[in-house]
Amino acid sequence: MGTQGQQMEQQPLYIVGKRHTTTKTFQSIDPSTNQPITSVCTADREAVDLAVKAGRTAFSQWSATSPVERSRILLKAASILRARNDELATLETRDTGKPFSETSTVDVITGVDVLEYYAHLIASGGLDGETTQLRPDAWVYTTKSPLGVCAGIGAWNYPIQIALWKSAPCLAAGNCMVYKPSEFTPLHALQLAEIYTEAGVPPGVFNVVQGAGDVGAMLTSHPGIAKVSFTGQVSTGSRVAASAAAGMKYVTMELGGKSPCIILPDADLDSAVDGAMMANFFSTGQVCTNGTRIFVPDTLLAAFEKRLLAKMPLVRGGPVMDPSTNFGPLVSRPHFDKVGSYIRHGIETDCAKLLYGGLGAPTLPSGTDPAGNWIKPTIFTNCTDSMRITREEIFGPVMTILPYSTSSPKYLDTLIARANNTTMGLAAGVFTKNINLAHSVMARIEAGICWINTWGESPAEMPVGGWKMSGVGVENGRKGLEAWTRGKSVLVENGGSVGTVYAKL
Repeated sequence: MGTQGQQMEQQPLYIVGKRHTTTKTFQSIDPSTNQPITSVCTADREAVDLAVKAGRTAFSQWSATSPVERSRILLKAASILRARNDELATLETRDTGKPFSETSTVDVITGVDVLEYYAHLIASGGLDGETTQLRPDAWVYTTKSPLGVCAGIGAWNYPIQIALWKSAPCLAAGNCMVYKPSEFTPLHALQLAEIYTEAGVPPGVFNVVQGAGDVGAMLTSHPGIAKVSFTGQVSTGSRVAASAAAGMKYVTMELGGKSPCIILPDADLDSAVDGAMMANFFSTGQVCTNGTRIFVPDTLLAAFEKRLLAKMPLVRGGPVMDPSTNFGPLVSRPHFDKVGSYIRHGIETDCAKLLYGGLGAPTLPSGTDPAGNWIKPTIFTNCTDSMRITREEIFGPVMTILPYSTSSPKYLDTLIARANNTTMGLAAGVFTKNINLAHSVMARIEAGICWINTWGESPAEMPVGGWKMSGVGVENGRKGLEAWTRGKSVLVENGGSVGTVYAKL
Protein backbone atom coordinates (compact mmCIF):
# COMPACT_ATOMS: atom_id res chain seq x y z
CA MET A 1 0.00 0.00 0.00
CA GLY A 2 2.82 2.40 0.73
CA THR A 3 3.43 4.67 3.72
CA GLN A 4 3.23 8.36 4.41
CA GLY A 5 5.45 10.30 1.97
CA GLN A 6 6.19 7.35 -0.33
CA GLN A 7 4.97 6.90 -3.89
CA MET A 8 2.31 4.21 -4.34
CA GLU A 9 1.87 1.79 -7.22
CA GLN A 10 -0.52 2.84 -9.95
CA GLN A 11 -4.15 2.30 -8.92
CA PRO A 12 -6.19 0.28 -11.44
CA LEU A 13 -9.94 -0.20 -11.74
CA TYR A 14 -11.53 -3.31 -10.22
CA ILE A 15 -13.92 -5.35 -12.35
CA VAL A 16 -15.13 -8.97 -12.02
CA GLY A 17 -12.97 -9.47 -8.94
CA LYS A 18 -9.75 -8.44 -10.69
CA ARG A 19 -7.61 -5.37 -11.24
CA HIS A 20 -8.29 -3.73 -14.57
CA THR A 21 -5.96 -1.19 -16.18
CA THR A 22 -6.60 1.50 -18.78
CA THR A 23 -4.19 3.69 -20.70
CA LYS A 24 -5.52 7.06 -19.52
CA THR A 25 -4.65 8.10 -15.96
CA PHE A 26 -4.92 11.00 -13.54
CA GLN A 27 -2.86 11.92 -10.48
CA SER A 28 -3.83 11.66 -6.84
CA ILE A 29 -2.37 14.58 -4.85
CA ASP A 30 -1.43 14.73 -1.16
CA PRO A 31 -3.25 17.82 0.22
CA SER A 32 -0.63 18.36 2.93
CA THR A 33 2.22 18.77 0.42
CA ASN A 34 0.53 19.14 -3.00
CA GLN A 35 2.85 16.40 -4.23
CA PRO A 36 1.63 13.42 -6.31
CA ILE A 37 0.93 10.19 -4.45
CA THR A 38 0.29 7.97 -7.47
CA SER A 39 -1.47 7.77 -10.80
CA VAL A 40 -4.96 6.30 -11.11
CA CYS A 41 -6.49 4.61 -14.15
CA THR A 42 -9.42 6.44 -15.70
CA ALA A 43 -12.43 4.45 -16.83
CA ASP A 44 -13.58 4.79 -20.42
CA ARG A 45 -16.94 3.77 -21.90
CA GLU A 46 -15.72 0.22 -22.48
CA ALA A 47 -14.66 -0.16 -18.84
CA VAL A 48 -17.97 1.23 -17.54
CA ASP A 49 -19.90 -1.16 -19.79
CA LEU A 50 -17.73 -4.04 -18.59
CA ALA A 51 -18.32 -3.16 -14.94
CA VAL A 52 -22.09 -2.93 -15.40
CA LYS A 53 -22.09 -6.22 -17.33
CA ALA A 54 -20.09 -7.83 -14.52
CA GLY A 55 -22.69 -6.67 -12.02
CA ARG A 56 -25.58 -7.98 -14.14
CA THR A 57 -23.88 -11.36 -14.48
CA ALA A 58 -23.19 -11.62 -10.74
CA PHE A 59 -26.64 -10.41 -9.72
CA SER A 60 -28.46 -13.70 -10.30
CA GLN A 61 -26.14 -15.56 -7.92
CA TRP A 62 -25.79 -12.84 -5.28
CA SER A 63 -29.49 -12.00 -5.08
CA ALA A 64 -30.29 -15.70 -4.68
CA THR A 65 -27.75 -16.09 -1.85
CA SER A 66 -29.59 -16.31 1.46
CA PRO A 67 -29.54 -13.23 3.71
CA VAL A 68 -27.80 -15.27 6.40
CA GLU A 69 -24.97 -16.24 4.04
CA ARG A 70 -24.65 -12.67 2.72
CA SER A 71 -24.48 -11.58 6.35
CA ARG A 72 -21.60 -13.96 7.10
CA ILE A 73 -19.60 -12.63 4.14
CA LEU A 74 -20.19 -8.98 5.01
CA LEU A 75 -19.29 -9.58 8.65
CA LYS A 76 -16.01 -11.15 7.52
CA ALA A 77 -15.31 -8.04 5.45
CA ALA A 78 -16.04 -5.91 8.50
CA SER A 79 -13.60 -7.96 10.55
CA ILE A 80 -10.85 -7.47 7.95
CA LEU A 81 -11.53 -3.73 7.80
CA ARG A 82 -11.27 -3.41 11.59
CA ALA A 83 -8.02 -5.37 11.63
CA ARG A 84 -6.56 -3.01 9.00
CA ASN A 85 -7.98 0.17 10.52
CA ASP A 86 -4.70 2.02 11.00
CA GLU A 87 -3.37 1.01 7.59
CA LEU A 88 -6.53 2.23 5.87
CA ALA A 89 -6.67 5.35 8.03
CA THR A 90 -3.11 6.23 6.98
CA LEU A 91 -4.18 5.94 3.35
CA GLU A 92 -7.21 8.16 4.03
CA THR A 93 -4.95 10.75 5.67
CA ARG A 94 -2.64 10.82 2.67
CA ASP A 95 -5.57 11.10 0.28
CA THR A 96 -7.75 13.63 2.12
CA GLY A 97 -5.29 15.57 4.28
CA LYS A 98 -7.35 14.82 7.37
CA PRO A 99 -5.32 14.17 10.51
CA PHE A 100 -4.62 10.55 11.41
CA SER A 101 -6.15 11.29 14.83
CA GLU A 102 -9.46 11.67 12.97
CA THR A 103 -9.25 9.03 10.23
CA SER A 104 -8.08 6.36 12.68
CA THR A 105 -10.96 6.95 15.09
CA VAL A 106 -13.81 7.99 12.79
CA ASP A 107 -13.56 7.34 9.07
CA VAL A 108 -12.98 3.59 8.81
CA ILE A 109 -14.74 2.72 12.06
CA THR A 110 -18.01 4.51 11.31
CA GLY A 111 -18.14 2.90 7.89
CA VAL A 112 -17.58 -0.55 9.35
CA ASP A 113 -20.28 0.11 11.97
CA VAL A 114 -22.78 0.49 9.11
CA LEU A 115 -21.53 -2.65 7.38
CA GLU A 116 -21.98 -4.66 10.58
CA TYR A 117 -25.38 -3.08 11.24
CA TYR A 118 -26.78 -4.18 7.88
CA ALA A 119 -25.16 -7.60 8.06
CA HIS A 120 -26.91 -8.24 11.36
CA LEU A 121 -30.16 -6.65 10.16
CA ILE A 122 -30.60 -8.92 7.14
CA ALA A 123 -29.80 -11.98 9.25
CA SER A 124 -32.59 -11.08 11.68
CA GLY A 125 -35.43 -10.47 9.23
CA GLY A 126 -34.66 -6.97 8.01
CA LEU A 127 -35.73 -7.94 4.49
CA ASP A 128 -38.98 -9.60 5.55
CA GLY A 129 -42.27 -8.33 4.20
CA GLU A 130 -45.61 -7.92 5.94
CA THR A 131 -48.86 -9.87 6.05
CA THR A 132 -52.31 -8.25 6.39
CA GLN A 133 -55.57 -10.16 6.90
CA LEU A 134 -58.32 -8.54 4.80
CA ARG A 135 -61.16 -11.00 5.36
CA PRO A 136 -61.38 -14.53 6.77
CA ASP A 137 -60.54 -15.90 3.34
CA ALA A 138 -58.31 -13.15 1.91
CA TRP A 139 -54.99 -11.64 2.82
CA VAL A 140 -52.19 -9.47 1.43
CA TYR A 141 -48.48 -10.14 1.70
CA THR A 142 -45.57 -7.96 0.64
CA THR A 143 -42.02 -8.83 -0.37
CA LYS A 144 -38.82 -6.83 -0.78
CA SER A 145 -36.61 -7.59 -3.76
CA PRO A 146 -33.20 -6.24 -4.74
CA LEU A 147 -33.07 -3.72 -7.57
CA GLY A 148 -30.19 -5.06 -9.68
CA VAL A 149 -26.95 -3.25 -10.51
CA CYS A 150 -26.63 0.07 -8.70
CA ALA A 151 -24.23 2.98 -9.07
CA GLY A 152 -22.57 4.51 -6.01
CA ILE A 153 -20.90 7.88 -6.56
CA GLY A 154 -18.87 9.06 -3.58
CA ALA A 155 -17.71 12.41 -2.27
CA TRP A 156 -14.17 13.40 -1.34
CA ASN A 157 -14.61 14.34 2.33
CA TYR A 158 -15.31 10.90 3.84
CA PRO A 159 -14.16 8.50 1.11
CA ILE A 160 -14.17 5.06 2.72
CA GLN A 161 -17.02 5.88 5.09
CA ILE A 162 -19.24 6.95 2.19
CA ALA A 163 -18.19 3.92 0.15
CA LEU A 164 -19.31 1.68 3.01
CA TRP A 165 -22.48 3.66 3.71
CA LYS A 166 -23.48 2.98 0.09
CA SER A 167 -22.16 -0.52 -0.53
CA ALA A 168 -23.20 -2.04 2.81
CA PRO A 169 -26.99 -1.76 2.39
CA CYS A 170 -26.69 -2.24 -1.38
CA LEU A 171 -24.90 -5.58 -1.07
CA ALA A 172 -26.84 -6.62 2.02
CA ALA A 173 -30.11 -6.27 0.09
CA GLY A 174 -28.77 -8.53 -2.67
CA ASN A 175 -27.77 -5.91 -5.22
CA CYS A 176 -24.50 -5.45 -7.08
CA MET A 177 -22.63 -2.13 -7.25
CA VAL A 178 -20.45 -0.17 -9.61
CA TYR A 179 -18.73 2.36 -7.38
CA LYS A 180 -17.02 5.57 -8.51
CA PRO A 181 -15.14 7.52 -5.84
CA SER A 182 -14.32 11.19 -6.14
CA GLU A 183 -11.35 11.84 -8.40
CA PHE A 184 -9.89 13.95 -5.56
CA THR A 185 -9.80 11.06 -3.05
CA PRO A 186 -9.72 7.80 -5.03
CA LEU A 187 -7.25 5.62 -3.15
CA HIS A 188 -9.58 3.74 -0.78
CA ALA A 189 -11.68 2.14 -3.50
CA LEU A 190 -9.29 -0.59 -4.65
CA GLN A 191 -8.50 -1.52 -1.05
CA LEU A 192 -12.19 -1.89 -0.19
CA ALA A 193 -12.90 -3.91 -3.34
CA GLU A 194 -10.10 -6.36 -2.61
CA ILE A 195 -11.20 -6.70 1.01
CA TYR A 196 -14.71 -7.58 -0.17
CA THR A 197 -13.23 -10.23 -2.47
CA GLU A 198 -11.05 -11.59 0.33
CA ALA A 199 -14.15 -11.89 2.52
CA GLY A 200 -15.96 -13.97 -0.10
CA VAL A 201 -18.02 -11.43 -2.06
CA PRO A 202 -18.36 -13.05 -5.52
CA PRO A 203 -16.61 -11.47 -8.52
CA GLY A 204 -18.70 -8.75 -10.14
CA VAL A 205 -20.76 -7.90 -7.06
CA PHE A 206 -18.61 -4.86 -6.20
CA ASN A 207 -16.78 -3.15 -9.06
CA VAL A 208 -14.74 0.07 -9.08
CA VAL A 209 -14.42 2.60 -11.87
CA GLN A 210 -12.35 5.75 -11.47
CA GLY A 211 -12.50 9.18 -13.03
CA ALA A 212 -14.15 12.56 -12.98
CA GLY A 213 -17.70 13.72 -13.67
CA ASP A 214 -17.79 12.29 -17.18
CA VAL A 215 -17.39 8.79 -15.75
CA GLY A 216 -20.17 9.47 -13.27
CA ALA A 217 -22.37 10.65 -16.13
CA MET A 218 -21.76 7.38 -17.98
CA LEU A 219 -23.01 5.50 -14.93
CA THR A 220 -26.08 7.61 -14.23
CA SER A 221 -27.26 7.36 -17.83
CA HIS A 222 -26.37 3.70 -18.32
CA PRO A 223 -29.43 1.56 -19.15
CA GLY A 224 -28.07 -1.30 -17.05
CA ILE A 225 -28.08 0.73 -13.82
CA ALA A 226 -31.18 0.41 -11.63
CA LYS A 227 -30.34 2.99 -8.98
CA VAL A 228 -27.95 5.88 -8.44
CA SER A 229 -26.77 6.84 -4.95
CA PHE A 230 -24.86 10.12 -5.00
CA THR A 231 -23.17 12.21 -2.33
CA GLY A 232 -21.92 15.68 -3.25
CA GLN A 233 -22.85 19.28 -3.81
CA VAL A 234 -26.36 20.44 -4.66
CA SER A 235 -25.65 21.63 -8.21
CA THR A 236 -24.04 18.34 -9.23
CA GLY A 237 -26.71 16.33 -7.47
CA SER A 238 -29.44 18.10 -9.43
CA ARG A 239 -27.81 17.08 -12.70
CA VAL A 240 -27.28 13.50 -11.51
CA ALA A 241 -30.91 13.21 -10.37
CA ALA A 242 -32.18 14.58 -13.68
CA SER A 243 -30.08 12.10 -15.64
CA ALA A 244 -31.25 9.19 -13.47
CA ALA A 245 -34.88 10.30 -13.71
CA ALA A 246 -34.71 10.15 -17.51
CA GLY A 247 -34.25 6.39 -17.14
CA MET A 248 -36.74 6.05 -14.25
CA LYS A 249 -33.92 4.94 -11.99
CA TYR A 250 -34.21 4.89 -8.22
CA VAL A 251 -32.13 7.62 -6.57
CA THR A 252 -30.69 8.55 -3.21
CA MET A 253 -29.17 12.02 -3.07
CA GLU A 254 -27.20 13.21 -0.04
CA LEU A 255 -26.32 16.80 -0.86
CA GLY A 256 -25.13 19.99 0.81
CA GLY A 257 -26.48 22.32 3.44
CA LYS A 258 -26.26 25.68 5.14
CA SER A 259 -27.36 24.43 8.50
CA PRO A 260 -28.45 26.47 11.53
CA CYS A 261 -27.08 25.88 15.02
CA ILE A 262 -29.41 27.65 17.45
CA ILE A 263 -28.18 28.70 20.88
CA LEU A 264 -31.18 29.50 23.08
CA PRO A 265 -30.88 31.99 25.99
CA ASP A 266 -30.81 29.30 28.70
CA ALA A 267 -28.19 27.09 27.03
CA ASP A 268 -25.11 25.91 28.87
CA LEU A 269 -22.59 28.24 27.25
CA ASP A 270 -19.60 25.90 27.39
CA SER A 271 -21.57 23.08 25.76
CA ALA A 272 -22.91 25.48 23.14
CA VAL A 273 -19.40 26.71 22.29
CA ASP A 274 -18.15 23.12 22.06
CA GLY A 275 -21.04 22.27 19.75
CA ALA A 276 -20.40 25.29 17.55
CA MET A 277 -16.73 24.37 17.22
CA MET A 278 -17.57 20.76 16.37
CA ALA A 279 -20.10 22.01 13.82
CA ASN A 280 -17.52 24.17 12.03
CA PHE A 281 -13.94 23.00 12.51
CA PHE A 282 -14.09 19.20 12.74
CA SER A 283 -12.58 17.69 9.58
CA THR A 284 -11.38 21.20 8.66
CA GLY A 285 -15.00 22.21 8.14
CA GLN A 286 -15.39 19.85 5.17
CA VAL A 287 -18.59 18.22 6.40
CA CYS A 288 -21.93 18.52 4.62
CA THR A 289 -23.89 18.69 7.89
CA ASN A 290 -21.83 21.54 9.33
CA GLY A 291 -23.77 24.09 11.35
CA THR A 292 -22.18 27.17 9.85
CA ARG A 293 -24.90 29.62 10.90
CA ILE A 294 -24.61 30.04 14.67
CA PHE A 295 -27.60 31.92 16.08
CA VAL A 296 -26.69 33.50 19.44
CA PRO A 297 -28.85 35.76 21.67
CA ASP A 298 -27.47 39.30 21.58
CA THR A 299 -27.43 39.28 25.40
CA LEU A 300 -25.01 36.32 25.34
CA LEU A 301 -22.93 37.37 22.35
CA ALA A 302 -19.97 38.84 24.26
CA ALA A 303 -19.76 35.88 26.63
CA PHE A 304 -20.12 33.40 23.77
CA GLU A 305 -17.34 35.07 21.77
CA LYS A 306 -15.05 35.20 24.81
CA ARG A 307 -15.41 31.46 25.51
CA LEU A 308 -15.06 30.66 21.83
CA LEU A 309 -11.78 32.58 21.49
CA ALA A 310 -10.47 30.95 24.66
CA LYS A 311 -11.06 27.50 23.16
CA MET A 312 -9.78 28.14 19.63
CA PRO A 313 -6.20 27.08 20.55
CA LEU A 314 -7.68 23.58 20.91
CA VAL A 315 -7.99 23.55 17.09
CA ARG A 316 -4.45 22.37 16.33
CA GLY A 317 -3.06 22.34 12.80
CA GLY A 318 0.16 20.48 12.17
CA PRO A 319 1.77 17.39 10.61
CA VAL A 320 -1.17 15.16 9.72
CA MET A 321 0.34 11.99 11.21
CA ASP A 322 1.08 13.71 14.54
CA PRO A 323 -1.40 12.34 17.14
CA SER A 324 -1.84 15.84 18.59
CA THR A 325 -2.95 17.35 15.26
CA ASN A 326 -6.72 17.65 14.84
CA PHE A 327 -6.93 20.17 11.98
CA GLY A 328 -5.55 19.39 8.54
CA PRO A 329 -5.31 21.10 5.15
CA LEU A 330 -8.16 21.47 2.70
CA VAL A 331 -8.56 18.61 0.27
CA SER A 332 -7.33 20.26 -2.94
CA ARG A 333 -5.90 23.46 -4.37
CA PRO A 334 -9.15 24.36 -6.21
CA HIS A 335 -11.08 23.95 -2.96
CA PHE A 336 -8.45 25.99 -1.10
CA ASP A 337 -8.97 28.80 -3.62
CA LYS A 338 -12.76 28.56 -3.26
CA VAL A 339 -12.76 28.75 0.53
CA GLY A 340 -10.24 31.58 0.45
CA SER A 341 -12.45 33.53 -1.94
CA TYR A 342 -15.37 33.26 0.49
CA ILE A 343 -13.23 34.51 3.37
CA ARG A 344 -12.06 37.42 1.23
CA HIS A 345 -15.65 38.18 0.25
CA GLY A 346 -16.70 38.12 3.91
CA ILE A 347 -14.03 40.65 4.78
CA GLU A 348 -14.09 42.94 1.75
CA THR A 349 -17.67 42.78 0.43
CA ASP A 350 -19.94 41.50 3.20
CA CYS A 351 -17.93 43.64 5.64
CA ALA A 352 -18.53 41.08 8.39
CA LYS A 353 -16.58 41.50 11.61
CA LEU A 354 -13.60 39.14 11.58
CA LEU A 355 -13.29 37.65 15.05
CA TYR A 356 -10.62 35.02 14.35
CA GLY A 357 -8.48 33.70 11.49
CA GLY A 358 -8.88 35.21 8.06
CA LEU A 359 -6.54 35.31 5.09
CA GLY A 360 -2.80 34.76 5.10
CA ALA A 361 -0.73 31.68 5.74
CA PRO A 362 -1.46 30.05 9.11
CA THR A 363 1.35 29.56 11.60
CA LEU A 364 1.93 25.81 11.75
CA PRO A 365 4.33 23.67 13.74
CA SER A 366 7.62 22.55 12.25
CA GLY A 367 7.38 19.58 9.95
CA THR A 368 4.45 20.99 7.98
CA ASP A 369 4.91 21.63 4.27
CA PRO A 370 3.93 25.24 3.47
CA ALA A 371 2.99 24.08 -0.03
CA GLY A 372 0.00 22.24 1.45
CA ASN A 373 -3.55 23.54 1.32
CA TRP A 374 -3.42 25.08 4.80
CA ILE A 375 -5.99 27.66 5.80
CA LYS A 376 -6.84 29.33 9.09
CA PRO A 377 -10.00 28.39 10.98
CA THR A 378 -12.06 31.56 10.60
CA ILE A 379 -14.89 33.15 12.58
CA PHE A 380 -17.08 36.04 11.46
CA THR A 381 -19.46 37.67 13.92
CA ASN A 382 -22.28 40.23 13.83
CA CYS A 383 -23.32 38.64 10.53
CA THR A 384 -26.64 39.19 8.80
CA ASP A 385 -28.87 36.86 6.81
CA SER A 386 -28.20 38.69 3.54
CA MET A 387 -24.42 38.16 3.51
CA ARG A 388 -23.05 35.76 0.95
CA ILE A 389 -21.03 33.93 3.61
CA THR A 390 -24.25 33.16 5.51
CA ARG A 391 -26.25 32.13 2.44
CA GLU A 392 -23.91 29.89 0.42
CA GLU A 393 -22.25 26.65 1.40
CA ILE A 394 -18.52 27.26 1.85
CA PHE A 395 -17.54 23.74 2.92
CA GLY A 396 -14.56 24.93 4.89
CA PRO A 397 -13.68 26.06 8.43
CA VAL A 398 -15.68 29.30 8.31
CA MET A 399 -18.13 30.02 11.14
CA THR A 400 -20.66 32.83 10.95
CA ILE A 401 -22.29 34.13 14.14
CA LEU A 402 -25.72 35.73 13.73
CA PRO A 403 -27.03 37.58 16.81
CA TYR A 404 -30.75 37.68 17.51
CA SER A 405 -32.90 39.71 19.88
CA THR A 406 -35.08 38.14 22.58
CA SER A 407 -36.90 41.37 23.44
CA SER A 408 -40.09 40.42 21.61
CA PRO A 409 -42.43 37.80 23.14
CA LYS A 410 -42.52 36.15 19.71
CA TYR A 411 -38.77 36.13 19.16
CA LEU A 412 -38.79 32.36 18.61
CA ASP A 413 -41.06 32.72 15.59
CA THR A 414 -38.64 35.17 14.01
CA LEU A 415 -35.62 33.03 14.94
CA ILE A 416 -37.08 29.86 13.45
CA ALA A 417 -38.07 31.71 10.28
CA ARG A 418 -34.49 32.93 9.92
CA ALA A 419 -33.12 29.44 10.53
CA ASN A 420 -35.41 28.03 7.82
CA ASN A 421 -34.63 30.83 5.35
CA THR A 422 -32.48 28.72 3.03
CA THR A 423 -33.13 26.55 -0.01
CA MET A 424 -31.29 23.72 1.76
CA GLY A 425 -32.42 21.62 4.69
CA LEU A 426 -29.79 19.06 5.56
CA ALA A 427 -29.09 19.50 9.28
CA ALA A 428 -29.89 21.62 12.32
CA GLY A 429 -29.24 21.73 16.05
CA VAL A 430 -30.48 23.49 19.16
CA PHE A 431 -28.79 24.01 22.53
CA THR A 432 -31.01 24.57 25.58
CA LYS A 433 -31.61 23.22 29.08
CA ASN A 434 -35.36 23.15 28.39
CA ILE A 435 -35.93 19.83 26.63
CA ASN A 436 -39.62 20.50 26.02
CA LEU A 437 -38.67 23.75 24.30
CA ALA A 438 -35.97 21.95 22.32
CA HIS A 439 -38.51 19.48 20.93
CA SER A 440 -40.92 22.32 20.12
CA VAL A 441 -38.25 24.23 18.19
CA MET A 442 -36.99 21.12 16.43
CA ALA A 443 -40.49 20.24 15.24
CA ARG A 444 -40.60 23.52 13.31
CA ILE A 445 -37.11 23.31 11.79
CA GLU A 446 -36.98 22.34 8.11
CA ALA A 447 -34.11 19.86 8.13
CA GLY A 448 -33.74 16.11 8.01
CA ILE A 449 -30.77 15.51 10.35
CA CYS A 450 -31.12 17.18 13.73
CA TRP A 451 -29.44 17.25 17.12
CA ILE A 452 -30.36 18.56 20.57
CA ASN A 453 -27.48 19.64 22.85
CA THR A 454 -24.92 17.91 20.62
CA TRP A 455 -23.69 17.99 17.03
CA GLY A 456 -22.53 15.65 14.32
CA GLU A 457 -22.96 12.06 15.47
CA SER A 458 -24.61 9.83 12.84
CA PRO A 459 -24.77 6.26 14.16
CA ALA A 460 -25.64 3.37 11.89
CA GLU A 461 -29.08 3.09 13.46
CA MET A 462 -30.01 6.71 12.60
CA PRO A 463 -31.59 7.36 9.18
CA VAL A 464 -30.07 10.50 7.67
CA GLY A 465 -31.24 12.53 4.71
CA GLY A 466 -31.91 16.08 3.67
CA TRP A 467 -35.01 18.16 3.05
CA LYS A 468 -35.60 20.67 0.26
CA MET A 469 -32.55 20.96 -2.04
CA SER A 470 -30.38 18.95 0.35
CA GLY A 471 -31.36 15.58 -0.97
CA VAL A 472 -33.77 12.76 -1.71
CA GLY A 473 -34.14 9.61 0.38
CA VAL A 474 -32.15 8.46 3.40
CA GLU A 475 -29.06 6.49 4.29
CA ASN A 476 -28.57 4.25 7.33
CA GLY A 477 -31.14 2.83 9.70
CA ARG A 478 -33.88 0.42 8.65
CA LYS A 479 -35.16 2.90 6.08
CA GLY A 480 -31.70 2.94 4.54
CA LEU A 481 -31.96 -0.77 3.74
CA GLU A 482 -35.44 -0.38 2.22
CA ALA A 483 -34.01 2.25 -0.14
CA TRP A 484 -32.11 -0.55 -1.92
CA THR A 485 -35.18 -2.74 -2.49
CA ARG A 486 -38.41 -2.62 -4.46
CA GLY A 487 -41.67 -3.84 -3.03
CA LYS A 488 -44.27 -6.24 -4.34
CA SER A 489 -47.78 -6.68 -2.96
CA VAL A 490 -49.78 -9.89 -3.49
CA LEU A 491 -53.48 -10.29 -2.66
CA VAL A 492 -54.49 -13.91 -2.05
CA GLU A 493 -58.11 -15.11 -2.21
CA ASN A 494 -58.07 -18.47 -0.41
CA GLY A 495 -61.41 -19.59 -1.81
CA GLY A 496 -60.41 -18.98 -5.39
CA SER A 497 -63.19 -16.43 -5.83
CA VAL A 498 -62.76 -13.12 -7.62
CA GLY A 499 -64.15 -11.44 -4.49
CA THR A 500 -67.56 -10.81 -2.99
CA VAL A 501 -68.14 -7.55 -4.84
CA TYR A 502 -67.45 -8.89 -8.31
CA ALA A 503 -69.23 -12.22 -7.62
CA LYS A 504 -72.51 -10.31 -7.52
CA LEU A 505 -72.07 -8.86 -11.01
